[in-house]
Amino acid sequence: MRGKELLERLSSKCITLDSMLNTALELYIGEEREKVRGELRGLMLHYLDDINIQALLMAALLLEENFEIEGDPVNLVADELIGINIAEYIGGKMALFNFFYYDTRKPGILVELPPFLDDAIGGLIAGCMTRLLDGENNL
Repeated sequence: MRGKELLERLSSKCITLDSMLNTALELYIGEEREKVRGELRGLMLHYLDDINIQALLMAALLLEENFEIEGDPVNLVADELIGINIAEYIGGKMALFNFFYYDTRKPGILVELPPFLDDAIGGLIAGCMTRLLDGENNL
């Protein structure tokens, strides 16, 4: 699977690259927003082409489509684990802080998404933002 194909699958769930970028920048405090947006876009596209990120995002998509749950039960932790793994894979341990920040605030599209997808997309955003802001976006 290529990143473009994955973006098409996500788009079918109303998750677009623009909506992810807008969500990421909703909690961004800083200057040069357009520069940050452009760099973040590049990072996201890069990681959407990564087979490990694709596997975790596809797992979240398939779980949403095939695993019947109502709401976001307190005892459900598998969704958090997917988000944490995506965030850490991209941004290291520091990304955990960003993941929990996005997960508790639920900015932008995150508030509208079901449990597995909100954490998976939150993990992608948190990991990419951490990598970008820590200055480690050497790909």
